[in-house]
Amino acid sequence: EQERQEKTSLLPNSEEKSSVAAPECLLSYARREWKGNTAKSLLIRKGYEATAWVFESLRRVRGDNYCALRATLFQLLGQSRKVPAWLQDPEILKWPKQVQCVQDLVAQWRFPFGSRDGEGGAVERLERCLKLLRSRWLEAVECVHPAERERMCQQVFEGTLDEYEMLEALKFLMLHTAVQLHGAISKGLRVPEFCWLLFARDTSKCPRTFFTNHLRHVGFSGGLEQVEMFLLGYSLQQTIQVYRLYKTDSEEFVTYYPDDHKPDWPCLSLVTEDDRHYNILVPKQDKQLYSKFDESGRSKMNHPSGSQAQKQHVTRL
Repeated sequence: EQERQEKTSLLPNSEEKSSVAAPECLLSYARREWKGNTAKSLLIRKGYEATAWVFESLRRVRGDNYCALRATLFQLLGQSRKVPAWLQDPEILKWPKQVQCVQDLVAQWRFPFGSRDGEGGAVERLERCLKLLRSRWLEAVECVHPAERERMCQQVFEGTLDEYEMLEALKFLMLHTAVQLHGAISKGLRVPEFCWLLFARDTSKCPRTFFTNHLRHVGFSGGLEQVEMFLLGYSLQQTIQVYRLYKTDSEEFVTYYPDDHKPDWPCLSLVTEDDRHYNILVPKQDKQLYSKFDESGRSKMNHPSGSQAQKQHVTRL
């Protein structure tokens, strides 16, 4: 764990202020970071080689406990073509007060930054976080040229107060969604499969314990667990596609959070070596690629057809 933190906590010196580094060659990064011929190094390099048939570059993300949220947010701002309807709904700014009235949780919110003058309590601060997320998302969508959007994203991800407010907005959306899903379970309504695992944990039987024991600590003493990645994707109505390199040669090499909206939700692409730290994948310009690897990273030459890894189950977590 210490070795991982040392490797991921610092970005190149020229980009110390940035929370997300400029793209670098995927395979060059793999050769530099995973030298040697240990079984682990060989496996990770093979995973990068399989990933490189679809993605040409990698953006390193600051290695703190916000990395999964930060990588997801960067992808949202970097590639969204429209602002989702739920984010444009004026009622969204009332959600913090509604959650506070129903669950009495928002007052316990932990913020990683100082308060602004005249900002008010936790409810008002979260309202501001949601408003900022909406305005920045809209600003990104309105960018005409890729270079313009890149400049906008770099301005956001400089470790400033605005960046952390948007990351806290993502956390609040997860809490709001958890409250809704738990309420649906209580009424006997149908919910996504991952909910059963989310609320089956002794430490998160309900939204209150989920917030107190898990979500409240994200960004401070821990990151998102795998089942919480499902909740993040569901909350944003985005499919988060993650290449899990330590799962190369298995059916879990490519995992989708969630996995039941791939045809109708936008897809964000991340990569992880250990399910703890996440970096961002940059796709090749040419989409018409033929890979010698299947979706699990296994060679098609040594792998019988018809057994490609398509199904991802929460029960495997």
